[in-house]
Amino acid sequence: MIKTRLIARIDVKNEFAIKGIHLEGLRKVGDPNALAVKYYQQGIDELIFMDAVAAYYDRNTLHSVIEAACKNVFVPITVGGGIRTIEDIHRALTCGADKVAINTQAVRNPSFVTDASKTYGAQCIVGSLDAKQTAPNQWEAYIDNGREPTGIDAVEWAIKLQQMGVGELLITSIDKEGTKKGFDIDLIDALAPHIDVPYIICGGAGNLEHFPHLFTQHTPSGVAAASIFHYDLSSALAIKQSIKHYVEVRDD
Repeated sequence: MIKTRLIARIDVKNEFAIKGIHLEGLRKVGDPNALAVKYYQQGIDELIFMDAVAAYYDRNTLHSVIEAACKNVFVPITVGGGIRTIEDIHRALTCGADKVAINTQAVRNPSFVTDASKTYGAQCIVGSLDAKQTAPNQWEAYIDNGREPTGIDAVEWAIKLQQMGVGELLITSIDKEGTKKGFDIDLIDALAPHIDVPYIICGGAGNLEHFPHLFTQHTPSGVAAASIFHYDLSSALAIKQSIKHYVEVRDD
């Protein structure tokens, strides 16, 4: 059985780790590399670095952050935000990233995802889906770090991303993100039956009870969280202990 991965998400703005609610109202929470080392030492399985302002710069600005992290952190790293060209992917991987997460450019140029998957392999390409509820049992895909609606149904887009060649999905609930009120089970209920690749759930984790509650209903291949780590509400080790009766976890 594949072991569930516990992932720390670190959103970055102007070289500072930041955190908001619903991907808005961003506030500084520390140095991204210091946080990465801390979470690595606490037993995190993977890291996601997301450029929170890539939409403004039209490029990813995390190269120095990734290079620094790779000197002290030895777990897989995904980088996202502003990944728009094959060259962007090449540079991210050269800096030390293992995977790239693509959202905005997937909507604007779907063939880019297919080309990226063919060039680097599906295992390297993560389809990042930011979803916001618009009606009962209906969610819309958003781009530009959750700022811009697309008019695309989130379930249909998850299916399309898989057809385009992504090897994994990163599903972020905008409604739950930063609230610390628990994962968006309704969103996962809607998406999970249509997903045939590994998927990561992100948004809403605020205490230990939220994790067993998720895993009694779904078995994502990974869970990403930010606030629960940034604000020292819990640790990777404690979370793994809380879910090990439901799924296999990495304990090395």
